[in-house]
Amino acid sequence: MKSKSLPIVVIAYNRPRSLLRLLDSLSKAYYPNSKVPLIISIDHSDTNQDVLKIANEFDWQFGTKTVVYSEVNLGLRQHVLQCGNYAIKYGNVILLEDDLYVSPCFYEYTLQALEFSEEKSYIGGISLYNHQFNVHKVVPFTAIEDGFDNWYFQFASSWGQAWSRTHWEDFYNWYKNKDVLTANTETPNNVTAWSEKSWLKYYIVYLIEKNKFFLYPKVSLSTNFSDQGTHAVQDSNTYQVPLLQHASRRFNFSELEESYSTYDAFFENLKLHKFLEINKHQLCVDLNGYRTEFNKRYILTSQILNYEVIRTYGKSLKPIEANIISNIPGKEIFLYDSSKVMTNNRSLDKTQDIFYNIKYLSYRDAFYLFVSMTKKKLFNAINRK
Repeated sequence: MKSKSLPIVVIAYNRPRSLLRLLDSLSKAYYPNSKVPLIISIDHSDTNQDVLKIANEFDWQFGTKTVVYSEVNLGLRQHVLQCGNYAIKYGNVILLEDDLYVSPCFYEYTLQALEFSEEKSYIGGISLYNHQFNVHKVVPFTAIEDGFDNWYFQFASSWGQAWSRTHWEDFYNWYKNKDVLTANTETPNNVTAWSEKSWLKYYIVYLIEKNKFFLYPKVSLSTNFSDQGTHAVQDSNTYQVPLLQHASRRFNFSELEESYSTYDAFFENLKLHKFLEINKHQLCVDLNGYRTEFNKRYILTSQILNYEVIRTYGKSLKPIEANIISNIPGKEIFLYDSSKVMTNNRSLDKTQDIFYNIKYLSYRDAFYLFVSMTKKKLFNAINRK
């Protein structure tokens, strides 16, 4: 790793305010040397003059700066794939879309994470971003704390990511022989349904098929403003996460086998079989209740299914799998034996589920929210007439 260069590639398109903000955060970060290549790659648009001006005028004091402007519109998928190929040229690459913002120590983290990932075939890429939101269920998410600075996720990162040449070439060789993706039980429906403009869904399916993981940080090194643009109707703070502000540190990464913070593409913990004393190949975990198909004998889920219930658990501790690890009593989570069919006439308490995911909501705030949403619905209904 020390002999390789690690360029930063910024992907920009039609968002001058976003690009300026990201470049400002890059200029405030710490770099161990003054030879960091910065490549600003701009997709073609008739309204990109301000973006080009910002890129050309930006003063990069930590190495060479190159501005690349596409003569034709590539679209996000092709643009990212093109930029990913810088990993082949340089040996490694960091990719940042223009609506991101980075931590002062994002570069140090990436250097260490890439070095750690060398010759580990189970790692398919490095994330700078730390998910705190389950995009399938639209609820908060937290990776369980196991004492390390990282966790593993069978879900590629698009909000700050890095690849070695090996990471990228392995994926790209697989991708070149892939047609349109079809639904299957191992890929979340939400992912399969994404637009064909998405490169990310291909990378996620690649990770699933090859049983690889992205290495994620416990504390984020990038955050996402989700500024209005091609793929966002309006600005949003939904995906904002706290950034690591420490100027310099040594990260303590776990091997996959020793990590208890390992998740599949459904945001489900893959190490719970150890606490249930069930063979991992016979267990399907669905604590978030998002799966629609089950292909294992034992099913751990928050859904009501018509199989024999072996054990039940409460839903109080956070993250949700902590209730299984600590064997919390209750009747919100069920372990089923799918080989034994029977009718279960239970019903779930939706109110309890809502309050599990919300820290606190006062009656006044709840009433205001209800009135505000009702007004908005009425306004939209009137305007559609």
